Amino acid sequence: MKKQTPSLWLLSALMMFPQVAETIYIPALPNLANAFGVSSDTASLTLSVYFSSFAIGVFIWGRLCDVIGRRKAMLVGLLTYSVGCALAIVAKDFSIILLARVIAAIGAAVGSVIGQTILRDAFEGHALAKVFSIMGMAVAISPVVGLLVGGVLTTHWGYLGVFLALMISAGILLGSTFMRLPETKPASTQHVPLFQLAIRMTKDIGVWRNAILIAMFNLLLFGFYAIAPFSFERMGYSSIEFSYSGFALAAGSFAGGLLNKLLLQRHQNLNRLVTVACAVMLIGSIGVWILSDSIWLLAPMMLVVMANGIAIPNVLGRALANYRDVAGSAGALLGLMYYLMLGAALGIAGEFQHLGGTLIGASLVAMVCSLHTTKLKYNVLSLAK
Repeated sequence: MKKQTPSLWLLSALMMFPQVAETIYIPALPNLANAFGVSSDTASLTLSVYFSSFAIGVFIWGRLCDVIGRRKAMLVGLLTYSVGCALAIVAKDFSIILLARVIAAIGAAVGSVIGQTILRDAFEGHALAKVFSIMGMAVAISPVVGLLVGGVLTTHWGYLGVFLALMISAGILLGSTFMRLPETKPASTQHVPLFQLAIRMTKDIGVWRNAILIAMFNLLLFGFYAIAPFSFERMGYSSIEFSYSGFALAAGSFAGGLLNKLLLQRHQNLNRLVTVACAVMLIGSIGVWILSDSIWLLAPMMLVVMANGIAIPNVLGRALANYRDVAGSAGALLGLMYYLMLGAALGIAGEFQHLGGTLIGASLVAMVCSLHTTKLKYNVLSLAK
C-alpha cells in the first residue's frame, strides 16, 4: 500500500457517479422521447452513443492520468461532464441532446477509469480484489439512488430537472475532489509508447476475455436500463413506479458483493467465482425471458445483478495484474475495449427491445469466455506476485 492512501468514501462516490448519473437519467427516457417527438428506440440511442463515447473518455483519462497525474485528470473530467449537462439543458434539437450526451459521457468516464487506477496504485493482489468487492457493494446502492431520484425529478420537472441535478452533483464532486483527493501516481510509472502497449495487450488473450466478460456483465445492467423503462410503461407503470425497481437491483447487487467478499476471505479461486457467477446469470436471464411481460421479472433480475456483484470485482482485480507499471494507460486501453463492445451491444439491444433475449445472449457469451479463462494461468498466487 502506498503512503498516500486515498479516502475510500470519496473514491466510492467518484466510482459510483457514472452509474448513479446514468440511472438518474434512465426514468427520463420516455419523457425525453415525448419532448423531442422521437421513438423509443431513437431515445435509447442516447445510451448507445453514451457508452461508445464513454469508451473514448476512458481512453483519454486513463492515458492522461499517467501524464499529468490522477488528481488533475479527475478534475478536468468532472468539469467536462458539467459542460455536457449544461448543453443538454439548453438543447432545442435532439441532435444537440446526442452531442451533449457524448460530452457528458467522455467526462463521466473519469470516475470509472481513474478511480480504478487509484485503487491499483494503492492496493494489489488479493487485497485489490477485496477493495473492488467493497466498492461493488457501495455501487450496489446506485440503482436505488439513481432510479428513485430520477423518477421524482422526471415526474416533477421532466428531463430538464434530471440534467440540472446531474450538473449540480458533478459540481459538488468537483469541489470535493479539489479539496480531498491526493495524488497517487507512482514515481515509477513508465511512459511506454501507447502503440507498443496496445500491441502487447492485443496479443494477450487474457485481456480480450476479461474485456468481453466486463462488457457482457455491464450489458446485463444497462440492457435493463435501456429497455425496461419502455416495458414498464407498456405495462402501465409510471416513472416513479419504475424507479422502485432499483430496490430489487440494489438488493441483488449488494448480496452479490457481500457474498463475494465472504468467499474472498476464504481464499476462493477468482476464476471459479467468475464461472459460478456466469451460471447464476444465465439462470436469472432465462427467468427474465419467461416473465418478460410481468412485474415479477424483477425476481430473476435480482439473480442477474447478484451474479454481476460476484463477477465484476474479480474480473477487474485480475484483468491488469501484469500491467501494474503502466496501470493508467493499460486501464485506458482495457476500458476502450469493453466500453466499445458495450456501446455496440446496447445499440443492437435497443433495436430489438427484447430484455430477455439480450440477457440470455450476454450470459452465453460470458459463460464461454469464463470457461476458457479457467484454463489460463490466472490465480490468486500469480496476483500476489
